[in-house]
Amino acid sequence: MNTGQEAVEHKKPPAKAIAAAVAGNALEFYDFIIYSFFSVYIAKSFFPNDDKFISLLTAVAVYGVGFFTRPLGGLLIGTYADKKGRRAAMILTVTLITIGTLGLAATPSYESIGVAAPIIVLLARLVQGLALGGEVGPASSMLIESAPPNQRAFYASWQMASQGIAVAVGGVVGYVVSATLSSEQLASWGWRIPFLVSLALIPIAVYIRRALPETLEEPAYHSDSQIIKIIFTRYRKEVILGILALMSTAITAQVGNYMTTFAINTLELNPAVAQISTVLGGIMMFLFSLLAGFLADKYGRKSIMLWPRVALMLLIVPMFYMLVKTESVAMLLLVTMTVTLLTGMSGASSLVAIPEMMPIALRATGVSLIYAIGVTLFGGTAQFVLTWLIEHFGAVSPAYYVVVTSVFSIIAMLMMPETRHVNVKN
Repeated sequence: MNTGQEAVEHKKPPAKAIAAAVAGNALEFYDFIIYSFFSVYIAKSFFPNDDKFISLLTAVAVYGVGFFTRPLGGLLIGTYADKKGRRAAMILTVTLITIGTLGLAATPSYESIGVAAPIIVLLARLVQGLALGGEVGPASSMLIESAPPNQRAFYASWQMASQGIAVAVGGVVGYVVSATLSSEQLASWGWRIPFLVSLALIPIAVYIRRALPETLEEPAYHSDSQIIKIIFTRYRKEVILGILALMSTAITAQVGNYMTTFAINTLELNPAVAQISTVLGGIMMFLFSLLAGFLADKYGRKSIMLWPRVALMLLIVPMFYMLVKTESVAMLLLVTMTVTLLTGMSGASSLVAIPEMMPIALRATGVSLIYAIGVTLFGGTAQFVLTWLIEHFGAVSPAYYVVVTSVFSIIAMLMMPETRHVNVKN
């Protein structure tokens, strides 16, 4: 039974504090993934080429480049969060994402300023990646450290759920823009509208993040090198298992995000219809991430990580075959929803177990590095790999890529400890 002091310590934080973490995180992921949704039009604006495939491949490669500053962001902002606190780090990440988004929204096309256009876009993507690399660690740490012991998974599941919100809102905005404007208008300037929407909302996220409770009461380390050394010596096994566990989540999340491009380029469906699949996918990720958090509090982290991943590994190949065979909107929606809901469940549980494996003094840095490295190596290359695979091996090839990578993630999940009863205050 908890003592009165423990009851006070684990008192549920104000709803606005959780909302602040979720709102900022959702906005940052919205900015990052909206590039994926409109990569076809961004390719035409900044990477023109007579070969449509080369133009799109260049655009998705620059999308992937944004992932490669994530480890640096995880390192710099993660250690900052373990030294100065979670709140300060989370305000910093929102500021950086604003800079990156402004660079994308305001840069003139290649026709207007020449080679400077793709260079600015590349730099903006690098800044966005830096911000997101440092976002997940502090946000996940704050959510877990704020939660009552028997609700930690549900609190932490808002991390993955907020990504679902970002996908759904991005899909809604994308649908409205795609349904309202002609293809010529979309290619010329319409794709910029979703980025401008984000810029209008970011100041609100900064304001409400200032109300976040600080959960790191007394930093144990004040040296970046000391924090990093301890993580990669004493917690090397946890880092490796965490990266491998997130591998398949990173890839299937990108498969879900890629479905819009897949529907437009490979299935040749209407862009507005393709955006509907994104909205439904985001809603599924939101709902089933929270369900996973609830179930992980009740039954443990490992089983909720593992079984959705096994189910997706078994289902994705036949679903892709049916999608390519029928080229129907209904099948597109079914595939997208199935991929995103199962990814949300497994990913949400992983983002509970991984922070719980790390001590509080190193948690933000450890989680940031695990997430950033895993997502960079596998999520950052996913859209480039998917585009290349489809071109050379056919439209079903992304499904086999998911199957192969899922095997490695399942092995890592089986090797991870059950963390439901650990004390996250230590």
